[in-house]
Amino acid sequence: MRVSGLLPALLAALPAAATSNDGRGLLGLALGNQNADGSCKATSDYKADFDAIKSVTTLVRTYSASNCDTAKNIIPAAKEKGFKVVLGVWPDYDQSFNEDFNALKSTVHGNEDVVRAITVGSEVLYRGGLTAEQLLNRIQQVQKEFPDLSVGFVESWNKLNDGSADPILQGGVNYVLANGFAYWQNTPIDSAPKTYFDDMSQAMKHVQQAAGDNAKNIRFGNGETGWPTDGGSDYGDAKAGTKNAEQYWKQGVCGMLAWGVDVFYFEAFDESWKPLSKGDNGQMMDETHWGLFTADRKLKFDISCPKN
Repeated sequence: MRVSGLLPALLAALPAAATSNDGRGLLGLALGNQNADGSCKATSDYKADFDAIKSVTTLVRTYSASNCDTAKNIIPAAKEKGFKVVLGVWPDYDQSFNEDFNALKSTVHGNEDVVRAITVGSEVLYRGGLTAEQLLNRIQQVQKEFPDLSVGFVESWNKLNDGSADPILQGGVNYVLANGFAYWQNTPIDSAPKTYFDDMSQAMKHVQQAAGDNAKNIRFGNGETGWPTDGGSDYGDAKAGTKNAEQYWKQGVCGMLAWGVDVFYFEAFDESWKPLSKGDNGQMMDETHWGLFTADRKLKFDISCPKN
């Protein structure tokens, strides 16, 4: 199914999206802070990462500022290689929040030119780690410290859609990313792009409604989406495979970008250090093959987008 056949029916009823200057969404990649052997990345490793992906994008998203000294090590690499970074704060616990916040204070001031945004929390409400009011309090602390930067949060699309995040949306945030994985909804690949668009549409619509007057200040995007390639685990009717990942990219990711929504693809590189994990279906899952690139930085499939 070509993306041109998918889009018209889906887009007709969707809310307006924030766009880049050319009307397209911005493409970014989720970037881990560990090498294939599990060691923490140094600035030189981030430089090598950026050299590998610069033909795809110059925007990456991270998850914790202090873990593996991510902010300290990635900012110099971003400056040298002409990249923008979205830095993350893990707010679920006092210790992780304080460590990440302190890492931002010591690295971001004076380097705001390479920081596209700061996200405080990634699926905190989905995990039940904090209440919306508690998370908003921590977001506002970061906003006060960095008044000239976009500061917000990342949440699963369904928690944005069901009202769980409404206090945050009404609290003055200006950057909201919704995660959406048709794969984790047991969706066959031929139906996955539509599921993806439906999820993002519902999340965006509720964000715009709940934010009220603040909606005009919010840049909404897709914080994570992707599909496992060869070697990954199936999840019900969602079958891993490089061909399926390429189809999802061309029909889903390309379509979302064409609509004008920012997309952070999960993820830049395979993370071969990850152990098996138990999925929601109770089965052990291999999560080491989600990269757009292999662990040794080789692109896996054609990422050109259909022109119509």
